[in-house]
Amino acid sequence: MPVNAANKEIRGSGAASQPGFRLSMAWLHTWTGLLLGWLLYFIFITGTAGYLDTEIDRWMQPELPPSASQQDPLQTARAAQAALERLSYSDSSVWYIDFPIDRNKPYAKVWWQDEKGAWQDRNIDARRGEVLPARETAGGQLLYRMHWQLHYLPRTVGEWIVGLATLFMMLALVTGIIVHKKIFKDFFTFRPGKGQRSWLDAHNLVSVLSLPFQLMITYSGLIFLMFTYMPLIIAAWYGPGPDGRKAFFDEAYSVTANMEASGQAAELVALETIVAQAQRRWGSAPISSLEVKHPNDAGARVIVHGDSAAGPIRSAGKLVFDGVSGELLRARDAPESVGRSTRDLLLGLHEGLFAGPVLRALYVLSGLLGAAMIASGLILWTVKRRQRIEKARQAPHGGLRLVEKLNVASIVGLPVAIAAYFWGNRLLPLELGDRAQWEAHILFLTWLALFLHAGCRSGGRAWREQLWLGVAAFGLLPLVNALTSERHLAVSLPAGDWVMAGFDLAMLTIAAVFAAVAWLMHRKARAALIPALEPAKS
Repeated sequence: MPVNAANKEIRGSGAASQPGFRLSMAWLHTWTGLLLGWLLYFIFITGTAGYLDTEIDRWMQPELPPSASQQDPLQTARAAQAALERLSYSDSSVWYIDFPIDRNKPYAKVWWQDEKGAWQDRNIDARRGEVLPARETAGGQLLYRMHWQLHYLPRTVGEWIVGLATLFMMLALVTGIIVHKKIFKDFFTFRPGKGQRSWLDAHNLVSVLSLPFQLMITYSGLIFLMFTYMPLIIAAWYGPGPDGRKAFFDEAYSVTANMEASGQAAELVALETIVAQAQRRWGSAPISSLEVKHPNDAGARVIVHGDSAAGPIRSAGKLVFDGVSGELLRARDAPESVGRSTRDLLLGLHEGLFAGPVLRALYVLSGLLGAAMIASGLILWTVKRRQRIEKARQAPHGGLRLVEKLNVASIVGLPVAIAAYFWGNRLLPLELGDRAQWEAHILFLTWLALFLHAGCRSGGRAWREQLWLGVAAFGLLPLVNALTSERHLAVSLPAGDWVMAGFDLAMLTIAAVFAAVAWLMHRKARAALIPALEPAKS
């Protein structure tokens, strides 16, 4: 909230001891929101896209068939084991098998480490074990990872930057609640066409509407990486360095003792027999994945993971089997501590993997409202200062002009850059090396170009031009999809393929929103220009 607006509320509060405190909170709210607003907007936009990461993955690999969830687990285990024996290297130390059980895991997938230690993965047919051919892509997973790792930075650096921004986001939320004494009255107040007052009303509206979600997502985001942000707690009890961290995680999260390869060759048990034992123990509860440590070694272990996305508590049972004899060695059917259960619950609420279609839509809507809250606050800062300068008939200072240009390139430029990312998925040659990395490069190169464009154009023109560019970028994506794949609207709609059809329809909806905003800005600019062009009356 701007400081002068806070002053008006404070003067009317009637509390002599509160004005100084609330005024300081207004100042803190304003400047924390401004200085980290662009980064927080990036986090909210990419994080919201992460709630649809599986659907984005599917659209960016149009060669894949519709999802094949609810396949026979025994058949899937048999097919996956055959695929891994065919695909992986003999010295691979770990295999993973994902079972197709729901929208989070729509296909059977196998993972293994190559001879360089790098992870490889393939989607496979759950019945025959054949690899499902699909183009290389960074997919929706890239957008999801960017909201907490950023990009082009070491992972730890990105996590610390995002953690600092999240901490300031929590500070901005708390100070905003303190400043808004009439928070619920403001929620029902919107006065269009009033300049700064209208932007403040819009900021209050989206902030209050999504406040519970913002508090939950911000606090749980801090909990998500608490071991990164508070490493000294682990070091105090388990010792410093990697060995201490490993000892902590082995005790807190592992259901197995340290497992080392014996160096003696032994045939791996048929994984379908392991799955059959897990089914007898768990009944109707789904099996999410198998983890095979040291396959074809006498010390092999097979770990069966339950579905951690079945509910808001991000935890599930695990079973450990001997990889040669198939004997059950250890079971963990429930979380082992209240502290861990609490953390798992917060992580589950943050990720929203358990959410069905309606609740997932509410997650997406809340994320967009959070982005709108940040964007309206950034715009409000510039509108307030622009009106003050125009009233005083002064020239705008460099700081104001910089913030205005950063607002354009961030608020409009980032979504347009994401649209360019989707364009790159369809237009880059399929045989291009490092194709997934080039998709990401296109995103950031486009965003850089839009920053340069905003720096070279006046504020109003930059907004309108980038908005119209967004209309074209999103509106033409379904056409590009139709020209480059066989999964376009004319095919996906009649077939009831709502993942592919929904993506194209969502792009058209975003284009329509951009067009409406661009048209309103054009009409406002034209209305302001016409009186200036009319001759003065004598």
